[in-house]
Amino acid sequence: MQILNEKANQNSGRKQRIIDCDVHVAPKNAEEIRKYLDPRWRTQFSLRGRDLYHHPMNVNRTDSVPPGGGGPGSNPEFLREQLVHEYGIDYAILLPRPFSNPMPNANYATAICSAYNEWQADTWLRDYNYDEVFRGSILVSTQDPEGSVRQIERWAGHSQFVQVLSDSGSRAPYGQKIYYPIFEACEHYGLPFAIHAGADGIGINTQPTIGYPTHYIEWGTLHSISYQSHLVSLLIEGVFERFPKLKVVLVEGGVAWLPTLLWRLDQLYERFAEEVPWLHRKPSEYMRDHVRLTSQPIERPDKDRDLVKKLEFMDAEHILMFASDYPHWDFDSPKHAFPKLPDRMRQRIFFENAKELYKLK
Repeated sequence: MQILNEKANQNSGRKQRIIDCDVHVAPKNAEEIRKYLDPRWRTQFSLRGRDLYHHPMNVNRTDSVPPGGGGPGSNPEFLREQLVHEYGIDYAILLPRPFSNPMPNANYATAICSAYNEWQADTWLRDYNYDEVFRGSILVSTQDPEGSVRQIERWAGHSQFVQVLSDSGSRAPYGQKIYYPIFEACEHYGLPFAIHAGADGIGINTQPTIGYPTHYIEWGTLHSISYQSHLVSLLIEGVFERFPKLKVVLVEGGVAWLPTLLWRLDQLYERFAEEVPWLHRKPSEYMRDHVRLTSQPIERPDKDRDLVKKLEFMDAEHILMFASDYPHWDFDSPKHAFPKLPDRMRQRIFFENAKELYKLK
């Protein structure tokens, strides 16, 4: 893999500005979250036991455990050392992972999100954010639309929260009307709705594949199935006609599948447009105005030119945003994630697209 246009940057004398759109932070221990929970939920809460597929070694980088204790992503100074300072990150978009979407008790799920949001606001967005490099995500559980709206209303005025976040695992595709109150609130407050891989087929959530895969490698390969399901649903159900200012971010679902999916969808739309009369454009034509994808885990073919061509097919210059997925095992370094890219495409993927979406400087 080639270092990202290093020579071009040296010749221009300018540092490539970078916004990392997928940085996972975590509490040092369960007590950090419990203290924000209503007393009736505290004894139930644990940081473990809400996942189905486990990495056979460890989901986190072996070097990401802070030397002073705590888990990966729990120490702000160690995170700065390994990510922000190492790679010159201008902004890190934080995505804590409560994994509350699988829970059948919607009230408990929202209570966990509420506690995580308070914890995030008090720590990473206030006490730890002296250099203002961190930006947060308002966590919601989509099985509780009313509770999700309350969380959005509560935190939308906080200048350091830049998006609303939930799991790809859900009870139904996100284009269905049960989720419209969440999208209405996102649109009203100008906050993108981000979907992160996880919680599929667990608890109350539907499994997007045919049955349950056996191995972690299968599950990891098939991440994109959830995203394809949600994206087609959002496009065909007319969510972007109903909410014309809504933006949706697909985080950690891969990217190479997108062009062929849209080709197929547009082809079928030409034949079945009368079935969805609320659409006024081809499905693919909503993408630039409404959808963004993050780059990690980016698929790397043997020939770099094949990836560049794929990025051109998917309009990456306007819809793709860089993400490292720190501190996970499949971390993508800004220096090595991409082959040599056209200057304009590189600039927009690594900085401009996220800057515009999240209204950053």
